[in-house]
Amino acid sequence: MARVWTGMFAGLVLVAVVGCQNKVYDENQALRKQNQELQTQLDANRSHPESAPPIVHQEPPPQSPTVAQHNAEAADTENPAPSEPAPRHRPDLGNLKVTEDKNAGTTTVHLPSDLFFDSGQATLRESAKKSLDKVAAALRKDYAGKKVRIEGYTDSDPIVHSKWKSNQELSEKRAQAVREYLVSKGVSASRVTTVGYGEKKPVSQNKAQNRRVEIVVLTRGS
Repeated sequence: MARVWTGMFAGLVLVAVVGCQNKVYDENQALRKQNQELQTQLDANRSHPESAPPIVHQEPPPQSPTVAQHNAEAADTENPAPSEPAPRHRPDLGNLKVTEDKNAGTTTVHLPSDLFFDSGQATLRESAKKSLDKVAAALRKDYAGKKVRIEGYTDSDPIVHSKWKSNQELSEKRAQAVREYLVSKGVSASRVTTVGYGEKKPVSQNKAQNRRVEIVVLTRGS
């Protein structure tokens, strides 16, 4: 009897062992099959990348107008645009001819004697005073503190009908007349000097152009 039980127990153990081996075998086969399928899919993706799942690039969220404006203002502050030079201010000098000599540091206002004085005279015409008013205003405002030299010139014709003895004297008196008027309009007398050159420095063969008074502003220094 003991032998019978022993044989039956041995048979049950053998069946259990065989059953476990079969289950492990089946699981191994299933894993092997799954690995083969995954490998096949991976090889297919490598061979045909267009079939792979697309990569999605996400755009940054749009900025609100306030944030965008702030960023733009910050960029302008860090990298300011080059500013254009301001237009140069030109003093009102009564529509008179003006020349500048940067090398000498002078600005010269030209007064034609035929418009400012009667022939052979050193008294300013009333019609010329309006232009000199503009010059006086510019000397006080735009050329404040600058020295002024008033130069008188004549043509080479000898003095005939005049109380002045020579062209030299006439040129001096005309320069002095212009100085006196500018001073009467508020230009400091200490700033203004006069000189007469007579016929010594002609600028043209045209005698009318040689008869002139020039207001020379020394723009360099004071």
